[in-house]
Amino acid sequence: MPDASVGATINALVAAGFGGAGQKCMALNMAVFVGGLGPWEEKLVEHAKALKVTSGTEPDAELGPVISKQEKERIITLIQTGVEIGAKLVLDGRNIVVAGYENGNFIGPTILSDVTVNMECYKEDIFGPVLLCMQADSIEEAINIVNGNKYSNGASIFTTSGVAARKFQTEVEVGQVGINVPISVPLPFSSFISAKPSFAGDVSFDGKAGIQFYTQVKTVTQQWRDLVSDDSSSHQLPSS
Repeated sequence: MPDASVGATINALVAAGFGGAGQKCMALNMAVFVGGLGPWEEKLVEHAKALKVTSGTEPDAELGPVISKQEKERIITLIQTGVEIGAKLVLDGRNIVVAGYENGNFIGPTILSDVTVNMECYKEDIFGPVLLCMQADSIEEAINIVNGNKYSNGASIFTTSGVAARKFQTEVEVGQVGINVPISVPLPFSSFISAKPSFAGDVSFDGKAGIQFYTQVKTVTQQWRDLVSDDSSSHQLPSS
């Protein structure tokens, strides 16, 4: 949202978008800027460019390679198809060469702006160090963009407005919602909840849902008051 804290939001976007080279199910691969990317673009690019790209075995690594040559090619293809139909490459990491790892499957931090809902990079999970930047004129339009995507693990809103935050958490169709934080990582006390095609199976197996899966529920009805004995029998359910 336009009223969000710039510094905190940029830090969260870069960390959640490029951490683990974007190869985690809770990675942030799409950001919708209500009011446009303009005020955010320079700082976003600056922070992303500063990430150290190298092998994950190096002590100063901040962004490692993608898992395979095939994945690298798939990600690059999604980037290119977006550019061909109107997306703008604000930061291009496709041709990065890492000294000492020249044959590695590296893609540097990449930022695409002017992404629209008809592009394959929006429709498919890019699962790489690529941040797709979309624009909306209102929070309602932003929520529609999120809800229009088939993947629904989670979404976050960055704002100083409690009204906007409440509207977002109520109307967005995802399993996990962050408010001024990136999408939360499941912890023992918090189930990994997804929605739509992002959800597989019939239970969310972390947190309380996992405990309930292994729990045999038993109902016990007790009565401890003094009972008056008589010869009649009641066929009514006990009420107290």
